Amino acid sequence: MNKPVADYAIISDCHSAALVSRDGSVDWLCFPRFDAPSVFGRILDEGAGHWWIAPVGPHEASRRYLDRTLILETTFESPSATVVLQDLMALGRNKRGHELGGGSPHVLLRRVSCMRGSAAIDVEFAPRAEYGMVHPMFMTIDGGLIARGGAHVLTLSTPMALSIEGSVARRRFTLQQGQSAAFACQHRTSAEPVASPWTADEISARIDDAAEAWRTYSDLHQSYDGPFRELVLNSGRVLQGLTYFPTGAIVAAATTSLPEAIGGPRNWDYRYTWVRDASLTMEALWIAACPDEAYKYFDFLAIAGATRMQRGGDLQIMFGVGGEQDLTERELAHLSGWRESRPVRIGNGAWNQRQIDVYGELLGAAHRLRDYLGRIRESTREFLAEVAETATRRWKEKDHGIWEIRGEPRDFLYSKLMCWVALDRAIAMADLLCVRDRVDRWTQTRDEIRHAIIKDGWSDRTQAFTQAFGSDELDASNLMMPIVGFLPADDPRILATIRATAERLTDPHGLVYRYRGEDGLPGEEGTFLLCTCWLAQAQALAGDLEQARATCARAAAFANDVGLLAEEVDPTTRELLGNFPQAFSHIGLVNAAWALGEAEERRRRATHQPKAPTG
Repeated sequence: MNKPVADYAIISDCHSAALVSRDGSVDWLCFPRFDAPSVFGRILDEGAGHWWIAPVGPHEASRRYLDRTLILETTFESPSATVVLQDLMALGRNKRGHELGGGSPHVLLRRVSCMRGSAAIDVEFAPRAEYGMVHPMFMTIDGGLIARGGAHVLTLSTPMALSIEGSVARRRFTLQQGQSAAFACQHRTSAEPVASPWTADEISARIDDAAEAWRTYSDLHQSYDGPFRELVLNSGRVLQGLTYFPTGAIVAAATTSLPEAIGGPRNWDYRYTWVRDASLTMEALWIAACPDEAYKYFDFLAIAGATRMQRGGDLQIMFGVGGEQDLTERELAHLSGWRESRPVRIGNGAWNQRQIDVYGELLGAAHRLRDYLGRIRESTREFLAEVAETATRRWKEKDHGIWEIRGEPRDFLYSKLMCWVALDRAIAMADLLCVRDRVDRWTQTRDEIRHAIIKDGWSDRTQAFTQAFGSDELDASNLMMPIVGFLPADDPRILATIRATAERLTDPHGLVYRYRGEDGLPGEEGTFLLCTCWLAQAQALAGDLEQARATCARAAAFANDVGLLAEEVDPTTRELLGNFPQAFSHIGLVNAAWALGEAEERRRRATHQPKAPTG
């Protein structure tokens, strides 16, 4: 039986990410980038590769990230010993601050230390390249071994010889108090020179260097001091860890095919950069970190997607982290999936859907980060202006919506709302974009969209704004209406929508579903942590601070022991579901906490203001 999703912790070099289980097993790692084929994939199939280091015998495990870092420290306690395992991905030597992620050597580092007593330690190294299809050939060398197979070559640096049995290398060894053993797994393609093993001193130096790099980044970028502070700051580092440094692209999650419903087909590949998710991540980093490199993300999108709109098409909704456009979906039939949840998919069939909301999220992020955009290219300014032009042309058209519903296109309210946001923010940035001559035309279209939403998006029967024009179905995405400033949060229609969502779109524990209507797929899904955070944010804006804090706390309670959130929660078992860690969920938590803090500060100021003079 596969381990619970919550058992995992992420480590990252801002090129790729690994997931490490509570019992010391690396069960997911794609080298050299997030969307490359996995070399360790046991999270999706027992035979898809792992690297396990742990003490022998019964023990209790506890975990933490070292202060202000994404360096994982797992402590194993038994009556006879205390053993500490450190896991991280090496960063470029001496890369600090804004350069975090630059020059990554594509190396996974592990160091196990005995802090008390004496402990027998097991190590088991079983890489399986190309999603478990390739069983490598091992060759021993001084200081380690080489694992070669397919297009990948791994060099394992190890302080002792390992026994090789087929395509598994293992060893049991003993550590006394004060002793350590350090390992490094380096990746190369078969076309590159094979990497030489690292010494124990070099591994220790690189661990220290990575810790300093993360702390420098945190000290330079992170100043948030509001509600749920530690979770927000940790979320900022997680979002940075999901960023592909060479381009500024941000992946939606580190994994593929962790299911939205156990045993069902709702299994998607999230290792790509959605315009929507990445734009909202940039806005969250404005709170949880400091997006000084925002211009890089917008330049990336301009290069990846501009020409398609210039030719009269839509902005593509998602790209590979290098800017790749063809993300054709296919199934990996040889993998059993997490808890038999098939199919396992790579690629994502939503890449060629029409989702017209992306124009609003993109220009909303640009507007929020406008003070950081002085370095964007002229071509990027033209791209952002073309985004607004495309929203002007497309807003009346049907699409598949924010939730990528795999049915017939519809007039989704959220999509129209985001087209309104696109024009509203473009108008506000007219001088920055050098498009003052377009403001009158954009203003007219923005007002047309507003009228259509108010007229066709409200349901008298439901007494709320609904999922699509003419529909009576609720949709949690409509909580964004006050968040983006379309209507004030105390507008009676918004208050009614917030109330309807809280009463009719939640499970018995107060977590929010995205929607409950038909979406073209079999089976049900869990509650959505992002939507729960949206509810908290809307409640805060509406002045219902006690409810807002309680709703935010309900979502935050599902962070695992190292502060990580998945996409959904199983409404029956309360177990985390979906790809992990999920950027959307961390974005939601950051924004809800910030909105709550701002609302509480407004209340404090109002409470302490002197009374106005009378008479």
